[in-house]
Amino acid sequence: MCNYQTLVNTLHAFEAQAKQGPVTLGELIDSLDEAAYAFIAIILVLPFMQPLPLGPVSVAGGLTFAVLGLQLLRGHESPVLPKRVRELALQEKILRLMIKVGLKIIGLCRKITKPRMQHLVSGKTGRRVSGWILLASGLLMAIPFPIPLPFNNTLPGLAILFYCIGELEDDGLMVFFSLFWLVITVLYFTAYFVSIWFFGQQAINYFTL
Repeated sequence: MCNYQTLVNTLHAFEAQAKQGPVTLGELIDSLDEAAYAFIAIILVLPFMQPLPLGPVSVAGGLTFAVLGLQLLRGHESPVLPKRVRELALQEKILRLMIKVGLKIIGLCRKITKPRMQHLVSGKTGRRVSGWILLASGLLMAIPFPIPLPFNNTLPGLAILFYCIGELEDDGLMVFFSLFWLVITVLYFTAYFVSIWFFGQQAINYFTL
């Protein structure tokens, strides 16, 4: 069964393994066998919880989540990850940081979760909701920005993380937290592109005078 303690044990096991050398996401994912999509998505989203942009890695990671969402919507039993994402190596320092941040967020979520509105995180409805959240969050994360934008990974990553915690804890209320972060992401990105357009227009007007 995929649960919080299994997730914690898996993360700490790979933290110990990283002391011997870099660990790839593929190795980490393979250790989960036939674990739920939510469990795997939590593992994948942790490297993107940092506030700094990751450039092409963000695009590859975002598209990976989008593909996972499509696989869920199409009824795939287990996920298939792109080779580039599977080969992403995690050094001990990076792995320790992502585990520390991830467990803090997960631990905070667990303090407010309990079984409720389970139809939103289980059965056919749960798969559809999970698929759409992964698809939307992944596409938002994959947007390339002409100027680096802080938190471009974190905000859609939070949407993924909250839903996954809700699924592991059978708490449908987390779906609404996930949707909240999706809305915040859209507003944040919209403000960014509007600002780029506005200042671009100002610069064009200035130099054409």
